[in-house]
Amino acid sequence: MKRPPLSPKKLSNIRSPEIIGVKLHRSRRFRSLVELREIPSNIVRTATILLTPRQTPSSKRNLCNLRNLRILPLLNLRFPWGSAVGVLAAAALSTSAVAEGPITLWYQRGGNPDQQRIMQKDLVEPFNAAHPGTPLTLDVLAGGTGDKKIRMAVISGKGPDIVMTPGPSTTLALVQSGHLLPLDDYIKKYNLDKRILTPVLRTGEYQGHNYALPRTFETMVLYYNKTLFDKNGWAPPKTMADLNTIAEALLAKGITPFSVGNGDWRAANEWHVTVILNHYAGPENIYKALKGEIPWTDPVFAQAIDVLKDWYQKGWFGKNYFSLTGDQQALLLAKGEAGMAPNGTFSFDNMVTAFKQTGQELGVAPFPSLRDGVPYPLYAIGTGSTMSINKNSPNPDAAAAFLDYLYSDDFYDRISKDWPGDWNLPLTSTDEAKLTKNVSPIFAKTFTAFSKAVAEGNYGYTTWTFWPPATEDYLIHGIEQVWLGQLTTADYLKKMEEIFAKELAEGKVPPPAPR
Repeated sequence: MKRPPLSPKKLSNIRSPEIIGVKLHRSRRFRSLVELREIPSNIVRTATILLTPRQTPSSKRNLCNLRNLRILPLLNLRFPWGSAVGVLAAAALSTSAVAEGPITLWYQRGGNPDQQRIMQKDLVEPFNAAHPGTPLTLDVLAGGTGDKKIRMAVISGKGPDIVMTPGPSTTLALVQSGHLLPLDDYIKKYNLDKRILTPVLRTGEYQGHNYALPRTFETMVLYYNKTLFDKNGWAPPKTMADLNTIAEALLAKGITPFSVGNGDWRAANEWHVTVILNHYAGPENIYKALKGEIPWTDPVFAQAIDVLKDWYQKGWFGKNYFSLTGDQQALLLAKGEAGMAPNGTFSFDNMVTAFKQTGQELGVAPFPSLRDGVPYPLYAIGTGSTMSINKNSPNPDAAAAFLDYLYSDDFYDRISKDWPGDWNLPLTSTDEAKLTKNVSPIFAKTFTAFSKAVAEGNYGYTTWTFWPPATEDYLIHGIEQVWLGQLTTADYLKKMEEIFAKELAEGKVPPPAPR
């Protein structure tokens, strides 16, 4: 029989519930369920509450978002039927409960069997040991197609809880389409703004909120064959004049100045554009261009591209640029058949492996300043991949707890020892002495100097982090035509400016790290 509603008079006679006991229960889906008992119990009712585990600290959505509700084990509250206090208590509990169950991460960069074992040992197992109720499931996707699979899954309303992207421009598109959660409250909760270098952390911002954390912290450096340099009495170049002197001496000896190529990664072209724009045009001018304050056709950018074209046409890049793979580049340098290699810190592993094979000594230095007024040392900030939380994750709190572990000293100590370079995190706690216990001194010195420079404001901008997608794509392909004499510098930059201006107007330009 249906109970008739209580009259206002009867309601006024019911005492407000007094919580005199809290009983905790364990279940498969919840860390703890709470049973409230109250006095008196002359009129009681059992309420079945549907909890919304997607409720986050920063969410202002209605508690009962039907699209996101999951039917979970029942939370039984005993309170007077119709009691406003009881209803409010139930609602409060529904937002504070923490859902249990696995969370997922699809690693989009691929990985060989050894690398996959390292991720299980250093990333998955320690997290799961500390969070048995919300274990992480890691799926390693093929490097060439992983990003597309993640994007398509997320856009369709599915996909992993933790969304990994290849950089801020991809992240921005997912933010604008409404598929990622803002991380602001989680950043505050876990003090991530104190643990991650501010300029790098801000690469994940959009319209006043942060949606992505930088997984990789990378830059362009100048690798060199130290054995060869010591033999000839050369020091790493710090200026354009130094660089020209060494390159000409190398050419005279029949040695290729730069061991570079795009045989297995065409986008390697942009590494060299990044180098020349930052170290010739300078970070201040790049920042202005990214903000739309000066055009890419500005004379300082034209001069920079002309220098890069000159290097290629003088033979600094060797004869096999379009076929040379990453492993071959490293070995060429390690054998002393090339003197230097402008390359990313993500290539540390390749370089170390190659130099072990030859027994020669590897050197690493900041890239030289190529024009008066451009600071030295200067490191361009690169974020090769980011971490976000899927808006449709059934358990964003557990995903955030994973991010807390990811940006911890404990994880960084583990991964830097087993896989230096690729998992270099932009932590404020980076310490050379501490790093040296786990990695080679040269690696520790390089990344400590990089972190210090960024903290002090001596940073620039990598094209794969701060350029919008269509502009970046044209930059990569168009520069080949410039090198081969098929396109003038002026026409190259004019087309780049046209594409960039359109993307800037459409809001597709990632926010540049502030100056």
